[in-house]
Amino acid sequence: MTRKLKIFGAFFGMTAVIMGALGTHSLAEQIDAESLRSFETGVKYQMYHALLMIILGFNLKKISKLHNLIFYMLVIGIIMFSGSIYGLATNSLTSVDFTTIALITPLGGSLLILSWLLILVSFFRKK
Repeated sequence: MTRKLKIFGAFFGMTAVIMGALGTHSLAEQIDAESLRSFETGVKYQMYHALLMIILGFNLKKISKLHNLIFYMLVIGIIMFSGSIYGLATNSLTSVDFTTIALITPLGGSLLILSWLLILVSFFRKK
Protein backbone atom coordinates (compact mmCIF):
# COMPACT_ATOMS: atom_id res chain seq x y z
CA MET A 1 0.00 0.00 0.00
CA THR A 2 2.77 2.49 0.78
CA ARG A 3 4.26 1.71 -2.63
CA LYS A 4 0.90 2.40 -4.31
CA LEU A 5 0.58 5.70 -2.45
CA LYS A 6 4.03 6.78 -3.63
CA ILE A 7 3.45 5.65 -7.22
CA PHE A 8 0.04 7.28 -7.54
CA GLY A 9 1.27 10.39 -5.72
CA ALA A 10 4.19 10.72 -8.14
CA PHE A 11 1.91 10.09 -11.13
CA PHE A 12 -0.64 12.70 -10.02
CA GLY A 13 2.18 15.15 -9.21
CA MET A 14 3.73 14.66 -12.63
CA THR A 15 0.42 15.07 -14.43
CA ALA A 16 -0.36 18.18 -12.34
CA VAL A 17 2.86 19.76 -13.60
CA ILE A 18 1.98 18.77 -17.18
CA MET A 19 -1.55 20.17 -16.83
CA GLY A 20 -0.17 23.36 -15.26
CA ALA A 21 2.23 23.82 -18.17
CA LEU A 22 -0.59 23.13 -20.63
CA GLY A 23 -2.74 25.73 -18.94
CA THR A 24 -0.01 28.35 -18.83
CA HIS A 25 1.48 27.85 -22.27
CA SER A 26 -1.38 26.60 -24.43
CA LEU A 27 -4.73 27.38 -22.89
CA ALA A 28 -4.05 30.93 -21.67
CA GLU A 29 -4.77 32.33 -25.11
CA GLN A 30 -7.65 29.97 -25.92
CA ILE A 31 -9.95 30.19 -22.87
CA ASP A 32 -11.23 33.13 -20.85
CA ALA A 33 -9.62 34.24 -17.58
CA GLU A 34 -12.31 32.69 -15.38
CA SER A 35 -11.94 29.30 -17.07
CA LEU A 36 -8.16 29.53 -16.74
CA ARG A 37 -8.51 30.25 -12.99
CA SER A 38 -10.77 27.20 -12.68
CA PHE A 39 -8.25 25.08 -14.59
CA GLU A 40 -5.48 26.29 -12.25
CA THR A 41 -7.65 25.35 -9.25
CA GLY A 42 -7.85 21.80 -10.59
CA VAL A 43 -4.06 21.73 -10.98
CA LYS A 44 -3.46 23.06 -7.45
CA TYR A 45 -5.79 20.58 -5.78
CA GLN A 46 -4.35 17.72 -7.80
CA MET A 47 -0.84 18.67 -6.67
CA TYR A 48 -1.87 19.14 -3.03
CA HIS A 49 -3.35 15.66 -2.93
CA ALA A 50 -0.46 14.12 -4.90
CA LEU A 51 1.91 15.45 -2.24
CA LEU A 52 -0.39 14.14 0.48
CA MET A 53 -0.24 10.67 -1.05
CA ILE A 54 3.55 10.74 -1.18
CA ILE A 55 3.77 11.95 2.43
CA LEU A 56 1.40 9.19 3.54
CA GLY A 57 3.40 6.65 1.55
CA PHE A 58 6.57 7.52 3.43
CA ASN A 59 4.99 7.86 6.88
CA LEU A 60 2.56 4.97 7.26
CA LYS A 61 4.12 2.16 9.24
CA LYS A 62 1.11 -0.11 9.64
CA ILE A 63 -1.48 -0.28 6.86
CA SER A 64 -5.12 -0.69 7.85
CA LYS A 65 -8.43 -0.95 6.05
CA LEU A 66 -8.88 2.73 6.86
CA HIS A 67 -5.69 3.58 4.98
CA ASN A 68 -6.86 1.57 1.98
CA LEU A 69 -10.11 3.52 2.02
CA ILE A 70 -8.19 6.81 2.22
CA PHE A 71 -6.09 5.76 -0.78
CA TYR A 72 -9.09 4.95 -2.96
CA MET A 73 -10.97 8.08 -1.89
CA LEU A 74 -7.95 10.20 -2.82
CA VAL A 75 -7.52 8.57 -6.22
CA ILE A 76 -11.20 8.77 -7.13
CA GLY A 77 -11.53 12.25 -5.61
CA ILE A 78 -8.59 13.63 -7.62
CA ILE A 79 -9.90 12.15 -10.85
CA MET A 80 -13.44 13.37 -10.28
CA PHE A 81 -12.59 16.81 -8.87
CA SER A 82 -9.62 17.91 -10.95
CA GLY A 83 -10.64 15.92 -14.02
CA SER A 84 -14.09 17.45 -14.17
CA ILE A 85 -12.65 20.93 -13.64
CA TYR A 86 -10.26 20.37 -16.55
CA GLY A 87 -13.18 19.34 -18.72
CA LEU A 88 -15.43 22.20 -17.63
CA ALA A 89 -12.68 24.82 -18.01
CA THR A 90 -11.91 23.69 -21.57
CA ASN A 91 -15.53 23.04 -22.53
CA SER A 92 -15.48 25.71 -25.23
CA LEU A 93 -12.57 23.99 -27.00
CA THR A 94 -14.21 20.61 -27.51
CA SER A 95 -17.31 19.15 -29.09
CA VAL A 96 -18.05 17.33 -25.82
CA ASP A 97 -20.45 19.10 -23.47
CA PHE A 98 -18.74 18.77 -20.11
CA THR A 99 -21.46 20.76 -18.35
CA THR A 100 -23.40 17.49 -18.10
CA ILE A 101 -20.76 16.21 -15.64
CA ALA A 102 -20.68 19.37 -13.51
CA LEU A 103 -22.05 17.51 -10.46
CA ILE A 104 -18.99 15.26 -10.45
CA THR A 105 -16.86 18.17 -9.23
CA PRO A 106 -18.50 18.56 -5.79
CA LEU A 107 -18.71 14.78 -5.41
CA GLY A 108 -14.97 14.50 -6.05
CA GLY A 109 -14.34 17.38 -3.66
CA SER A 110 -16.43 15.63 -1.02
CA LEU A 111 -14.30 12.50 -1.39
CA LEU A 112 -11.17 14.59 -0.89
CA ILE A 113 -12.65 16.20 2.22
CA LEU A 114 -13.70 12.80 3.57
CA SER A 115 -10.20 11.45 2.99
CA TRP A 116 -8.81 14.26 5.14
CA LEU A 117 -11.43 13.46 7.80
CA LEU A 118 -10.37 9.81 7.77
CA ILE A 119 -6.74 10.85 8.11
CA LEU A 120 -7.75 12.86 11.17
CA VAL A 121 -9.62 9.83 12.53
CA SER A 122 -6.51 7.67 12.00
CA PHE A 123 -4.49 10.16 14.07
CA PHE A 124 -6.92 9.80 16.95
CA ARG A 125 -6.73 6.00 16.72
CA LYS A 126 -2.96 5.98 17.15
CA LYS A 127 -1.78 5.14 20.62
